[in-house]
Amino acid sequence: MKKILVLNGSPRPKGNTKAMITAFAKGAESQGHQVDIVDVCKLTIHGCIACEHCHTKGNGVCVQKDDMQKISTLFGDADMLVVAAPIYFSGIPGQLKCVVDRFYAAFNPQAPNSSRKAKKFAAILSSGLPNVYDGAKAVLNSLAACLGLEVVSVLTANGEENGSEAKMAELQNFGKSL
Repeated sequence: MKKILVLNGSPRPKGNTKAMITAFAKGAESQGHQVDIVDVCKLTIHGCIACEHCHTKGNGVCVQKDDMQKISTLFGDADMLVVAAPIYFSGIPGQLKCVVDRFYAAFNPQAPNSSRKAKKFAAILSSGLPNVYDGAKAVLNSLAACLGLEVVSVLTANGEENGSEAKMAELQNFGKSL
């Protein structure tokens, strides 16, 4: 059994991104995997303040005390990280970007969480238009690279694909394939 952490960056509780996550989770859970879904927009997570505490005195722990500690704990126990988001102006929503930036603390190889289990990474992205994913992909590929994670898939849906039976089946099958 794998432990999969899904970060849902959508503020819409019943939106396209959530539907995509649900299909993915259904497939993964059908194979006995544990899927933890964190709705980032419901949490209080501040942006990185670039103080470098995490890379000096903090030994990989951020000086800020907010809900990022919950995500860090789940990430430390996960075998796979999945980031899901709607696309806003070719990027991810601001609430999720704060989380991505705060993973900076985990880039410290001497950090206690450097022994984390996660090895794999995937992204699930939803948009109204095609060909608007480049900005989000750049940020998320950079996150995966800095965390030393292998990108196994970037699944996208736009326009009519959102909520379609074919797209939901693709997401469910991806979850089953893990």
